[in-house]
Amino acid sequence: MLDKLASILKHDDEEELENIIENKNISTVYQPIVSLLDGEIIGYEALSRGPKDSPLQNPDKLFTAAQVYNKTWELEQLCRIKAIERAADIDKNKYLFINVDPYIFKDEKFKKGFTKEFLEQHNMSPDSIIFEITEKTCIEDYKSFRQALNNYVEQGYKIAIDDTGSGYSGLKMLNETKPHYVKIDMDLIRNVNEDFFKQSLLECFVKLSEATNMKLIAEGIETEEELKTLINLGVYAGQGFFLSRPAGNFLDIQNSVKNLIIKCRRFKENSYYNLQSNYIGEILIQHKSFDVSTQCGKIKEYFTSSENMGACIEKDSLPVGLIMKHTLDSALATQYGVAIFTKRPVHLVMDTKPLIVDYHTPVNEVSRIAMSRKPEKIYDNIIVTKDDKYCGIVSIKSLLNYTTKLECNYARQLNPLTELPGNTAIQDNVNKIIKNKLKCCILYFDLDNFKIYNDNYGFENGDRILKYTAQVIQSNVKMLFPFCGFIGHVGGDDFVSIIESSIDECENLCKEIVMKFDEGILNFFNEEDKNNKYIEAIDRIGRKGKFPITSISIAGVHGEFSHFLNPEEVGVFVAAIKKEAKHIAGSSYIIREIC
Repeated sequence: MLDKLASILKHDDEEELENIIENKNISTVYQPIVSLLDGEIIGYEALSRGPKDSPLQNPDKLFTAAQVYNKTWELEQLCRIKAIERAADIDKNKYLFINVDPYIFKDEKFKKGFTKEFLEQHNMSPDSIIFEITEKTCIEDYKSFRQALNNYVEQGYKIAIDDTGSGYSGLKMLNETKPHYVKIDMDLIRNVNEDFFKQSLLECFVKLSEATNMKLIAEGIETEEELKTLINLGVYAGQGFFLSRPAGNFLDIQNSVKNLIIKCRRFKENSYYNLQSNYIGEILIQHKSFDVSTQCGKIKEYFTSSENMGACIEKDSLPVGLIMKHTLDSALATQYGVAIFTKRPVHLVMDTKPLIVDYHTPVNEVSRIAMSRKPEKIYDNIIVTKDDKYCGIVSIKSLLNYTTKLECNYARQLNPLTELPGNTAIQDNVNKIIKNKLKCCILYFDLDNFKIYNDNYGFENGDRILKYTAQVIQSNVKMLFPFCGFIGHVGGDDFVSIIESSIDECENLCKEIVMKFDEGILNFFNEEDKNNKYIEAIDRIGRKGKFPITSISIAGVHGEFSHFLNPEEVGVFVAAIKKEAKHIAGSSYIIREIC
């Protein structure tokens, strides 16, 4: 393997590497890691470069040379020192991600290099450092590695697994290390907006991260479409050239990018289904929290004097555990329990792995995670955080009451025939689009010659066409816009869809729906009418005539809806376009841009 790596190096690269290390000639750049919840920067990854104009300026070639010439330790140590020295003025609320080969965690030189005294010299603390474990080395002894890792975690450092989904960074690594952050390899992020399989994989990672309190970071985001898809999938954070390129200083991202994140997040939270647009933060109660050093006797007094059944335990303002009243009572009820625990710190009996969720997590998702816990923890309280800080507590009783209420309200809004959201949900979504000044497309679907079909084939067959129409619209919207498409049933043969996408993509959707509808609609007619492509019948005012086979007309409005005052104004605007579309023979669509 080393021979293969050596083949890409030149004869004088070893001398160049020696000079770089001896002269400490390494430059450090920092790439922002950005929250996909609100566009704020959560930290920076330190990236090292060789000297400018050096044959080893490229980091891949630089570290390859270090590996070939047995200088990996010296180079990595130099890079870490440089990263920390230059990060002395980093915002104290931001993390510094430092790349570390897993092999060196057990090295005594590494342990000495990261003492609290060393960090204090540079105005930093272990709480702000995240060790990003690279995939350079295959871990053969996970037991020893885990023990070495725990030494740092107990001091306050956090762990991230890099390049998850490639190389050695697989599921075994996640299971053995239980990291605080998981960085998804850029190969899984590339063109994720066009790859349903990648989207499905990321959905699994998102659910895993939510169930285990890990934070998911997408690496290598390069396009707006990739970013939008990741936000819609629920990925916690991201980094990449589209967000910000690495720089020598701790730069913020551009306002246009931050506004895009906020806009996409707002649309995701407000525009789809009612159950998904309710935050868990809306039902939290701000119960008192306690420090890990608080004596169990003090906690017991708190439970006795209040009706609260659980309390969050914090360390340095961050939630690290949960103590439930029944857990504390059980500990005190053991033989000598009162004598042993009353004056001992609560961290001895608390749950160190409680369910912790972000304020903006959908209620239905929290309910799913809570109910999937082990039986002995299923009724434990849920800790809610905002910007990683303790925000409040949600009990299982209040969660179940709230989800039941939401489900009942949502069920009442569904059309009984198609089980699609009805007028209330449609009005709510249009109102939110107007209020939030979102740029999107509203499509209105109407069937042509449907009443004549009902009169001649009966209402039961008419209902079958309505179900078919709903299925065609739903399947195509979900296929093309799996994370940004709302579909509602106004009533009768009228349907609505709201999509956040370009006008070209919305036109492609309309073409697909028209094609699929026309392919299947003939199956609802008898052979004679199917061959004729029309029905001979008498209409509702007594006129006999030939009426074309049922078709679909689509009227669309694309743009920003801020100049509309209410959904009624939008309806009037769309109605004029629908009238125009219905004058076109057969199935058709028209989409107008808002001026």
